[in-house]
Amino acid sequence: MAGQMAGQPIFILREGSQRTKGREAQSNNIMAAKAVAEAVRTTLGPKGMDKMLVDSLGDVVITNDGATILKEMDIEHPAAKMIVEVSKTQDDEVGDGTTTAAVIAGELLKKAEELIEQDVHPTIIASGYRIASEKAGEILQTLAKKVTIDDEDILLNIAGTAMTGKGAEATKDVLSRIAVSAIKSIVDIDGQNKVEMDNISVEKKVGARIEDSELITGMIIDKERVHSNMPKKVANAKIALINTAIELKETEVDAEISITSPEQLQSFLDQEEKMIRSIVEKIVASGANVVFCQKGIDDMAQHFLAKSGIFAVRRVKKSDMQKLARATGGRLITNIDEITATDLGKAELVEEKKVGGDEMTFVTGCENPKAVSILLRGGTEHVIDNIERALHDALRVVGVAIEDEKLVAGGGSPEVELALRLYEYAATLSGREQLAVKAFSEALEIIPRTLAENAGLDPIDKLMELRAHHEKGSKTAGLNVYTGDIIDMWQAGVVEPLRVKTQAINAAAESAVMILRIDDIIASTRAPAGPSGADMVPNMPPGMGGMGME
Repeated sequence: MAGQMAGQPIFILREGSQRTKGREAQSNNIMAAKAVAEAVRTTLGPKGMDKMLVDSLGDVVITNDGATILKEMDIEHPAAKMIVEVSKTQDDEVGDGTTTAAVIAGELLKKAEELIEQDVHPTIIASGYRIASEKAGEILQTLAKKVTIDDEDILLNIAGTAMTGKGAEATKDVLSRIAVSAIKSIVDIDGQNKVEMDNISVEKKVGARIEDSELITGMIIDKERVHSNMPKKVANAKIALINTAIELKETEVDAEISITSPEQLQSFLDQEEKMIRSIVEKIVASGANVVFCQKGIDDMAQHFLAKSGIFAVRRVKKSDMQKLARATGGRLITNIDEITATDLGKAELVEEKKVGGDEMTFVTGCENPKAVSILLRGGTEHVIDNIERALHDALRVVGVAIEDEKLVAGGGSPEVELALRLYEYAATLSGREQLAVKAFSEALEIIPRTLAENAGLDPIDKLMELRAHHEKGSKTAGLNVYTGDIIDMWQAGVVEPLRVKTQAINAAAESAVMILRIDDIIASTRAPAGPSGADMVPNMPPGMGGMGME
C-alpha cells in the first residue's frame, strides 16, 4: 500500500502484507464461509452422515455434531472462522442446532452474493437481513406451543429429536429417559425454572452395551476407598465432606525440635499418633460413617478410620465435592474441630463397585438430590464419545425447553412456514430491502432441502410439496425422511425448543451481515517460523486446502 508524494512513494503497510479490496474481498469471504457451511451440510438431519477428523497428533474424532466438526477442523480463513463462531455460540446457548446455524449462515451469504451481482449494495442487503431476522423471530413466537415440566412424553420427544442422526438412534429411548429424568431432578424452581448443567456429571466407562448406561440419583466418584480394611459398602450413609487434609498441620513458624534420647522420640511419636487419633475421633463422634476428603488422608489416619469402620475417599475434585454437597444435602467442612451431625449429608448407600476394570464409588439413593450422575457405557472409546455428545445435546435442549416452556415442530416445518410468511412480508416493503428479505426467505429453505438431499430424496419435489401443505394452512407439516412423505411433525413427536430456532436464525443473520459489510482485508505477514517453530504448524486435513488464506 503506497501513496505518492512529489514522486516519492510512501509505504504505509509492512512489506509483504496482502490487501484485498472491494468486490474481490467480498467474494473471497463469501466463498470461504460457504465452504465451511458446505463441509457440515451433509451431517444435517436423521439421515445425515458423520465426519472423521484426524488432528496433527493422529487423534481421531468421529462425530455428527456441527460445532464439534468445526471446532476440530483446522480452519485458517478469517471469514470462515466467523461461521465456526456461529455454531460455537449456538452450542453454548442451546446445545443443538449447530449445523443448522452454520448452514443458514452460508446460504444467506450465497443469496447475498447473487444480489451483489445484481448491483444491490451490501449495506442494503444487511439492513434487509436485519429486518427479516426480526420478523422471523415474531413469526416463530406465533408458531410456538407451550410445554411444562410435567409433560413427560413431550420432553422425551424433545430429547429424541436432538439425538436423532447422531449415532444414538438404536438406544434413543433409553438415553432420552435418562436425559429427562436427570434434568427434572436438578431443576431449581424459584419463580422461574433454572437448569444448571454443571449439576449433572457424566462418567464414561468402556465395556457393556449402550443400553446399560444408567442414571444414578446421586454421585459417581471415579475413586476407590483409601484402605482395603474399610467396608466395601455402607448402608444408611452419613457423609462428611471435608475440605482440608486429615493429617497433622505443619507449623507456620520455622521451628526446630532437638531430640536427645530414644524415649523422647517415642513420646514425640506417641503424641503425633494421639493427635491424629483425636482428629479421627471427632469425625466418628459426629456420627459420620463415610468421609469424602478433598485433600490427602495420612496413613495413620487411614488406619484409625478403617478401625472405626468408616468408608473414606481422598483427593476428590473440588467440583465433585460441590456436587456431592448438592446431592446429599451435606455441608463442606473446612475445620474438623467444628464438625457436627447437622453438617453431614445422607444417602441410602455408598459402595465401591468395579466398572470396566476400575473401582468407582457410587453414592446412591439420595433424597431429592440436586446433583445427579450418568454412567455411560459403550463398546469402544469412540462410541462412548459420540454417545456423550448426543446425550449432551439432549440434556441441553430438555433444559432449554423447561426454562423457556416453548416449543416448535421440527423436520423443516418452521423454516418452510417462515419462508412463506417472510415472502409475503417482503411484498409489503418498498425499496430494495424487499429483495434482501426475499433472499432471506429463500435461504431458510436450505434446511428442508438439505434434509431431503441427505435422505436421497428429490429436494425440489419435496420442497414444492411442503410449500403446498403450508399454503393450505398446515403450519406443522414437515418431511418424514424415512418414507419421503409430508406429515404433521407435531403429531409425529418431532419437536424442538423455540430457542434452538430463534438462536440459529439470529446468529446466522448477524454473522452474515458482519461478513457482508467487509470490503477490505488487510493481512499482515506472519513472522517467519524458526527451526523450532516450523514443526509446530499443524497440517491441514487433506481436501481442506481451499480454506487457507490463499
